[in-house]
Amino acid sequence: MKRMQNVRGSLYPSNKVWHVLALLVVLSVYLFPKDGYAQETTDTMCSASCEPECNGSCEIPLKLYELDEVILIAPNKEIGYQKQSKPLSSIDEYLESSEHVKMIKRGAYAWEPTLNSMASERLSITIDGMRIFGACTDKMDPITSYVDVSNLSEISVESGQEGNEHGNCVGGAIDMKLDTSPFKEDYLKVSLDEGFESNNEQKITGVDVNFAEESFYLDGDVIYRKANNYTDGNGEEVLYSRYEKFNLSVNGGLNLNDEGKVTASFIFDQANDVGYPALPMDVSLARAFIGAIGYEQYNVGIVKNWKSKIYANSITHIMDDSQRPDVPIRMDMPGWSDTFGFYSQAELEHSRHSFLVKVDSYYNRSLAEMTMYPNDSNQADMFMLTWPDVRTWNTGIFVQDAIALEKGNMSLSTRISYHRNWIVDEFGLNSLRIFYPEMEASQHRFLASFGSNYDRTINHFKLAVGVSYGTRAPSVSEGFGFYLFNSSDNHDYIGNPDLKNEQAYEMKARISFQKKSFTASLQGSYFYMPNYIIGEIDESIGTMTIGAEGVKLYRNLDYASIANVSVQSEYLLSKNWTWKGSISYHRGVDDTNRNLPFISPIAYGSSVQFKKNRIFGEVAMDGAGEQVNVSEVFGEDKTEAYTVFSLSIGKTFTVSKNQLYAKAGVENIFDTYYSTYTDWNNIPRMGRNVFVTLSYKII
Repeated sequence: MKRMQNVRGSLYPSNKVWHVLALLVVLSVYLFPKDGYAQETTDTMCSASCEPECNGSCEIPLKLYELDEVILIAPNKEIGYQKQSKPLSSIDEYLESSEHVKMIKRGAYAWEPTLNSMASERLSITIDGMRIFGACTDKMDPITSYVDVSNLSEISVESGQEGNEHGNCVGGAIDMKLDTSPFKEDYLKVSLDEGFESNNEQKITGVDVNFAEESFYLDGDVIYRKANNYTDGNGEEVLYSRYEKFNLSVNGGLNLNDEGKVTASFIFDQANDVGYPALPMDVSLARAFIGAIGYEQYNVGIVKNWKSKIYANSITHIMDDSQRPDVPIRMDMPGWSDTFGFYSQAELEHSRHSFLVKVDSYYNRSLAEMTMYPNDSNQADMFMLTWPDVRTWNTGIFVQDAIALEKGNMSLSTRISYHRNWIVDEFGLNSLRIFYPEMEASQHRFLASFGSNYDRTINHFKLAVGVSYGTRAPSVSEGFGFYLFNSSDNHDYIGNPDLKNEQAYEMKARISFQKKSFTASLQGSYFYMPNYIIGEIDESIGTMTIGAEGVKLYRNLDYASIANVSVQSEYLLSKNWTWKGSISYHRGVDDTNRNLPFISPIAYGSSVQFKKNRIFGEVAMDGAGEQVNVSEVFGEDKTEAYTVFSLSIGKTFTVSKNQLYAKAGVENIFDTYYSTYTDWNNIPRMGRNVFVTLSYKII
């Protein structure tokens, strides 16, 4: 077996472009208190996973740069649990509730995150900083599908080149942080969770145990979900929308005399019998083993925090159509992805400067195959490698300098990476050489990024601007995919090993106002993306999939551009009542003014929350306008405007000195039938759904 890739030199902007870029001003702002924000102090703060009375062992230096958003989860912590509209939501629902992340849905499970109107190949998605890559050629297993809310304390969302701390990207980064206990004497918590949803008869059961002493901690949790097919707003059953999922997580830490700690974590996640109503195939198995060992040391000279981690993960994903009653030809499509990596990062301070230096590297193996079984038993089975055992090695260094100025803060960051791909399987290499006779088995690329941000507070206003430049390498599918069928535009896709690095020039701006009971913000970003990678029709190539309309080859467009604008506000109506509202607009076109796919129309949301003593309640409304800028060439059609409402209420009870938290609610109260721009092939959303969750915490 062998591997492949041809290098095309990375493209760097001309001096004129850099001069123009340096003059661009962008606005940016933080809206809600949950947003991470740069501080001028060098003090420390408790991490999200620590208790309110956390000791020094959970202190971490404050970063002097802002995060787009921090999505608090912490289902094992009372306050975090209560604030969630539906505490036992899937990780997909948590992400979709954020201000900045949208989800592409191919079914009721394993939605694909997007950020800044860009899909996962343009993002860096990590679990506690660990690089993980899905094993499905159809993107049916995004990285977010291999964790559960029971594993996590929070999810950090970073826009554009701010996300390059976690790896090369152009759209941003999503890092899912594991939940850990503090080092604390005689600390023991046991949580029993139960949930039920009426629409798809989903049953959720979870157990979580947290134990700690001053010298160590050990956490473990198990959660199981099983759902049947759901019904839409017209009361029609959406076939193949069922799923079953089991997740186990164990992590521990050893305190080294308050000077540092050793940590270890392990996640096992398995989903079975997962239906995808928007696709021609389902998934019989999606399984992940994710493990890591880390070491962290505090206050070593000018180094405030030094953290290192080695990790490994293995993913198996098997698509099949055995549950479909009528298909033109039976197929099995298994895929495998194994990743090994490490990172070591140090945070240090000198004078007004706060530095973050990170070195990281990973090695990935991606292999996928397809076997077709003709209905005529006299015909031979057909076999091909859809990912021809592609190996990837990436190593890089990230440096950030956050500077506390007399008026405001500034941060400068850069990442430089070496990226190599090669094909191991000779059969797969020769298959691609049908289309690229001169292609080599190996490719080498250099990737670079640069970012600059400035923020300042003037009275009740906070202003932030930023400019950045970044590059990314083509994904495995874009570079080496072999006849990957896209059911949305009904075309087979073939990778292109000669693709150039995609680039992105980003300009962003935020402005916010905050005064006592009222906050409001306006933020926007603009991405100019030379060598934008997308599939284009090649009429000279025949299809492989029965019924496909044609074949698309991945190509570099001259450029594409994406703009995002949003407004958010929050008003404390009274001591117990809070109102929140948001509206956003997005636009994306290529160099010929064609609409890009999966770009949101005008979207809006509003909610009123009530909190008094141990009672929490919320009424929420979400909706979007008609999708006017449809990308027909990429398989989209118009989606109608919609508005849906939801309601939830919960209360904490004391039972035998322990806590029982109960919450119930109704989603899509008026049983509206609708589909959004992110719903693959316009699959309808779930109709009215009543949910109940119970959490009993033994303290």
